[in-house]
Amino acid sequence: MKKIITIVILLCAIATYGQGRIDGFYKGKNNGAVVLGLGFEDGKKYFAGGSGKLDLTRSVSYGNIFGAYGLTEDLDVNISIPYIVSDDNADFQDISVYLKYRLFQIQGEKGNFEISVAGGFSTNLTDYDLGGLNDIGQQATILDGKGLIHYKWNSGWFATAQSGFSFKVDPTPNSMPLTVKAGKATAKWYYDVYYDFQHSFGGIDYLGTPRPQDFREFGVDFQKTGGTVYHSLSDTFGIYASLSYVFDGRNIFKGPGYGAGIVYNFSTKK
Repeated sequence: MKKIITIVILLCAIATYGQGRIDGFYKGKNNGAVVLGLGFEDGKKYFAGGSGKLDLTRSVSYGNIFGAYGLTEDLDVNISIPYIVSDDNADFQDISVYLKYRLFQIQGEKGNFEISVAGGFSTNLTDYDLGGLNDIGQQATILDGKGLIHYKWNSGWFATAQSGFSFKVDPTPNSMPLTVKAGKATAKWYYDVYYDFQHSFGGIDYLGTPRPQDFREFGVDFQKTGGTVYHSLSDTFGIYASLSYVFDGRNIFKGPGYGAGIVYNFSTKK
């Protein structure tokens, strides 16, 4: 089971608008993982705020280096650095650093119930271009706080819910995320399905009035579903594949996303 626990947190979509960046699993003290992920998003329509859906398309490819490490049995740190390619725009996007702490857990006859809190920080690594639909981000600096409840049955099935508040430095509007997830984790396999939601407070719209002058001011909402499958190849290596679909939102492309990657698990215990 520890082979699964060391990698589950990586299984978030690491594109521009990913699902919840924390989960209910902990790696344990001195256990960690390094992940190389690749993905593709195929935008078929654009939700342009109050203007409805526009017949615009966009294809985005991305790579990501992700690291996770257990500082203690109840405290994990995660670092993510994505590289995004959108038409002629290609650059490193926003570095993210998260800490997750387990407040308490209750072990029952049928499973384990836990409550955790997490705090994160992200900001742009490079001065990538702004001002068009092929932007790879908003160059937003974000302070993120979340709470999480997690229940895992003895059979390996689990359910997780998380929400909180994302404070974004002006002019990017603040937002509220919500993610619910269910799945199963075993010694060799992990799989889940999830629903991901974000609501932004205010901001401007594409084709709004007045026309956007600063794309950092966009209010980005979305509703997204997806799933992930992971298979452990050995105590050290594993592979995963993911599928997602944005089906509603504001100032975001509608369409599917695909991902795959390789995981290296390690321990610094002597």
